[in-house]
Amino acid sequence: MPDSTKGLVIGASSYVLWGLSTLYWPFLSSTGAVEILAHRMVWSLAGMLLVLLVMRHWRWLLRIVRSPRQLLLVAGAATVISGNWGIFIYTVNSGNALQASLGYFINPLVSVVFGVLIFGERLRPLQWTAVALGGVAVGVLTFDYGSPPWLALGLALCFALYGVFKKFIRLDGLESLTSETLLMLLPALGYLLFLHAMGTGTFGQISPVHTLLLIGTGAVTALPLLCFGFAVSRLPLSVLGLLQFTVPVMQFVIAWQVFGEEMSLGRWIGFAVVWSALLVFATDLVRNTRDRSAARRASAATVRPDPERS
Repeated sequence: MPDSTKGLVIGASSYVLWGLSTLYWPFLSSTGAVEILAHRMVWSLAGMLLVLLVMRHWRWLLRIVRSPRQLLLVAGAATVISGNWGIFIYTVNSGNALQASLGYFINPLVSVVFGVLIFGERLRPLQWTAVALGGVAVGVLTFDYGSPPWLALGLALCFALYGVFKKFIRLDGLESLTSETLLMLLPALGYLLFLHAMGTGTFGQISPVHTLLLIGTGAVTALPLLCFGFAVSRLPLSVLGLLQFTVPVMQFVIAWQVFGEEMSLGRWIGFAVVWSALLVFATDLVRNTRDRSAARRASAATVRPDPERS
């Protein structure tokens, strides 16, 4: 199987696993979102360290430790991704999985806005149209909910900020998750030990299955990221950008059909506007990728030596 095909299969698998993880967290609904988040950090780190031990891949840690700037950036990334994870767990377990779906639908649009505000990027007309439609969708859903969809906005903002930090951190997926969870280990472990000392922790207290599910949060976190890390070096970013919409689509279907969340007329209209925005966004992405590929081919043809003159 060619590398590109393997990358596509494994990349799609990573997004499907992320989408299916929405079904995992309700099994832990007897545990608070912060406690689940702490377990997710601890067991994710355990899984990552095991993989690194097998791969004997440790030298990159020295680069991080020796660079205060990189260490600070990793700490920032760890903070915002922890916020994203915590909000997501709370959102799903509080019966608001539709807002989780909305958050990841509008995340690419928020990332585009950050590109303009932070990196001075210039938007193409279709990108402006997509962002404007995203704003309209949030307005419609604010009217329907009676207040802004704060959980969705929090998810989108945290993940978009995570993308900003990742622009400056030179680590792959495995290294990044390991360093981020390593920095959050002491707070997470300290919180779990505090809960245990107070007698309010749920680890080992409810059932063996519940305990195994808490341990399994590490695999739920790490496995899709490892698949993504394999795919990202074998696929164009444009393909990965389109594949990422698999996650919110799956979350939407799960929230609507499995969890039975209400879809009022206002929510249908709001989501329809979001989907229109993403269609415009994807169209621009594909068109721009095609134009750049054509430009590279034309440039290569221009500089290619003429065999008749050589």
